[in-house]
Amino acid sequence: MEKNQIILKGIAAAPGISIAPAYLFSKESESVSAEKIENVDEALENLDAALELSKKEMRKIFNLAVDKIGEKRAAIFEAQMMILDDPVLTSNIKERIKNEKMSPEYIVEDEISKYIRIMSASNEPYMKERSHDIEDIKNRIIRNLKKKKWKSKISNDVIVVTTSLSPSDTVLLSRSNVKGYVTDFGGLTSHAAIVARSLNIPAVVGIHEATNIIRNGDLLIIDGFHGKVIVNPTDILIKEYEEKIEKLSQYDEELLKLKSLPAVTLDGKEIKLMANLDISEEMSFIIHNCADGIGLVRTEQLFEEYEVFPDEDQQFEVYNKIAESIYPKVVIIRAFDIGGDKVLPVDLHEPNPMLGWRGIRLLLDSPNLFKTQIRAVLRASLHKNVWFMLPMINSLSEVVAANQLIDECKKELTEEGIKYDDEIPVGIMIEVPSAAVLTSDFADVVDFISIGTNDLIQYLLAVDRGNEIVSSQYQEFHPAVIRTIKHIIDEAGKKSVPIGMCGEMAADPFALPLLVGLGLESLSISAAGIPLHKKILRSLNYSELKRLADECLNLKNEDEINNKLHKFFNEKISDQIKNLY
Repeated sequence: MEKNQIILKGIAAAPGISIAPAYLFSKESESVSAEKIENVDEALENLDAALELSKKEMRKIFNLAVDKIGEKRAAIFEAQMMILDDPVLTSNIKERIKNEKMSPEYIVEDEISKYIRIMSASNEPYMKERSHDIEDIKNRIIRNLKKKKWKSKISNDVIVVTTSLSPSDTVLLSRSNVKGYVTDFGGLTSHAAIVARSLNIPAVVGIHEATNIIRNGDLLIIDGFHGKVIVNPTDILIKEYEEKIEKLSQYDEELLKLKSLPAVTLDGKEIKLMANLDISEEMSFIIHNCADGIGLVRTEQLFEEYEVFPDEDQQFEVYNKIAESIYPKVVIIRAFDIGGDKVLPVDLHEPNPMLGWRGIRLLLDSPNLFKTQIRAVLRASLHKNVWFMLPMINSLSEVVAANQLIDECKKELTEEGIKYDDEIPVGIMIEVPSAAVLTSDFADVVDFISIGTNDLIQYLLAVDRGNEIVSSQYQEFHPAVIRTIKHIIDEAGKKSVPIGMCGEMAADPFALPLLVGLGLESLSISAAGIPLHKKILRSLNYSELKRLADECLNLKNEDEINNKLHKFFNEKISDQIKNLY
């Protein structure tokens, strides 16, 4: 009997396309009952043995992860091992076993679940995601208390479909040549998503009903570019995606031939294509794809796996290595952009974190934290290719206060005899509407400006980009968005201040002709997107891009602008590029 085709939409967590059978993955759930015990000493011995075995298993997974994804990303598992070594947690569990005389499985389940419930109830996506890591540790201990082994009956070449994946699941399953991951829950910040990206395995997460709709053996197409999973696709669709996979392979080879050529239009307009850096392992890819520098180092991402904020020397080593690797090209290091939907260095619960204590506000209120980073960045600036960028700027007074701290750090380093670039450029990200309005004033006091579209769009349109209910109203081609971008570019240009853009809009091939036509001369995107952007720019005339931008600025709604851009793309961009989308 022929099965009906179903198309599911989720979050594009790791790029790529695969076609393979579905494998519904679920760990055997262990029932835990509230049983009384008589021999407390035996229970404590069993607990110690289970903890030790769990640590041994995690060390094996850590070593496997180092081989597959590098030491920095493998730190995920070191963090899990630290939970197993937490003296407060183990002490609480042992005391409860002694006092309550209940089975260790029950106490472990009950005690660790308290932490999981607290983290799951958090408004911060990061904390929700970390609750899965603790759940993984809890299940591991209980399984070992029952002296059971985790057995994977998974075969090679399947797309794993599951409720959620722990980091260890993702790494262990990768040994079976998994072709993709599909989950009910999870987001871009989940460790499973991070590991999948590092392993170059397509992943679509947050589908919610995936495990209820998909059955074992169903043929799946996973499109990690667009967050789409097609269940039991028609023969026509299978053929279409097989052709896409083949074209992607061929096109990747062709694009690499352009890597040493400049991103210049047919009529001679050159655009800087810089790269964003989220994890240290991306550095080799950035160099390989001949990026024109690094336009955004997300320092909060670099140090995400650290248990505490890194000290000055640790930060200096990382920044200095990046600066030396990209030399003589520029690297723009952004100060910690924490708060909002990102992890905080303190336990803080806000009713509306996106409008709360985040970005520069948090940094200025935490001068020791901020100065530690400033000193590390200054020390890494010795080769004069480091720029420093301030996030979430709202007013001139914030720039003044930040510059005062930078001057303090310069004075301290001078007194200590430590060399640095005394003229290090300091710039800002424009992500808040008030800063966009004041672009001309900011241009008088900063060395460069970068437009952060992700937050700017959501604040301009009052749309939370992470809220599924209203996410369709997050429109990068809304007239207010493109007119605001044009205003920022023009005002910075009047003062001859370098202006660039980072964020998802800069990486969108459909947006590229418009952004260049609006006057942007520098874009920072993922290293993987640089060859395609270069190919597109080298096939167009700057004069026609300016005309396109002028026409879009006069349109009244996002649908008109979308239609205009897609018509331009279809008419001007080669079929070879279009067929990939």
